[in-house]
Amino acid sequence: MAKIKKSSKVIRVTLTKSTIGALKNHKACVIGLGLRRMRHTVEVADTPENRGMINKAIHLLTVEETK
Repeated sequence: MAKIKKSSKVIRVTLTKSTIGALKNHKACVIGLGLRRMRHTVEVADTPENRGMINKAIHLLTVEETK
């Protein structure tokens, strides 16, 4: 997993809904963000790549901007 630069913005992402029944590419985006189970929270860098994965599966996630 890539390290987060201290100067970059950080986004806190939480998986709030199950991926059971979700499309394959939505599941892949959730896994790509590092989320493993429901109510699991990770902090990811605010990059266009991560924003794209978040936007793909936004109906399964809760997003908080920090810093």
